[in-house]
Amino acid sequence: MKHLRLLLAAVLLSATTLPAIAASTPAPAATASEQPHQSAEQWLATLKQQHGTITLPSGIATLQLNNEFYYLSPEDTERLLTEAWGNPPGHKTLGMIIPTAVSPLADNGWGVIVSYKNDGHISDDDAAKIDYADLLKQMQADDEEDNKERRKQGYAGLQLLGWAEPPSYDQGSHKMYWARELKADDAQQNTLNYSIRVLGRQGVLELNAVAAMADLPTIKQEVPKILAFTNFTDGNRYADFDSSTDKLAPYGLAALVAGGIAAKAGLFAKIGVALLAFKKFIVIGLVVVAGFLRKLFKRT
Repeated sequence: MKHLRLLLAAVLLSATTLPAIAASTPAPAATASEQPHQSAEQWLATLKQQHGTITLPSGIATLQLNNEFYYLSPEDTERLLTEAWGNPPGHKTLGMIIPTAVSPLADNGWGVIVSYKNDGHISDDDAAKIDYADLLKQMQADDEEDNKERRKQGYAGLQLLGWAEPPSYDQGSHKMYWARELKADDAQQNTLNYSIRVLGRQGVLELNAVAAMADLPTIKQEVPKILAFTNFTDGNRYADFDSSTDKLAPYGLAALVAGGIAAKAGLFAKIGVALLAFKKFIVIGLVVVAGFLRKLFKRT
């Protein structure tokens, strides 16, 4: 069965250290397949699909969805992530964007996790100066240092192979996207980490999707649509920044791509980029594999 993964970086970056997570990670919540006498269709029907113009929690931004996508609330997103996909509970998101053409429970199903980081207004003064080839080398060097420590503690290494899509920034809309190709030790297939960022007055809207590399053409085709319908509301836009009252983020676009402040927040912060990227999709009708996180990230 094909494995599809979703990025939960914004959630996982709040964690502390790998040993603590290994000791305290709760068992996966009961999945949809374990719900008694409930078919996939019945379970999906319990999720409220929202269409049209969606105002995200706190009113900070809107999604003007066309008929190719629908939105799940943070509550329904939590259910999808835990009950259907077998993730541990406790995700803090602004919801999720799902394509209407494919079920999120299908082998080729995918979605985009939406979150917000209020580190401050991110200056784009360095936009034209960034050498992304050089930045990639720096990121790979940093990852190699972290991998030494992870392997020493018995966890699989995580290798950044390269750009699946080089970073691209639109200075007019203040929107950015890039994609990375990742590989965990002993993983059978590489993972695609697609990142979209929308800069705002006091922070950045983060949209993250992870899939198998084979899904790159599909994700790449949909990214322009997602970029177009995701916007901050009046008063929260990039142009609304007031230097006399609003704080500046202590990093620019290069650090945003490399991980921002989170990149310096500790060992687990960096592995958070793909901790759940290598999980198995839990499809209704299949049995959940107990302790899947330990199996995927702990050396046997």
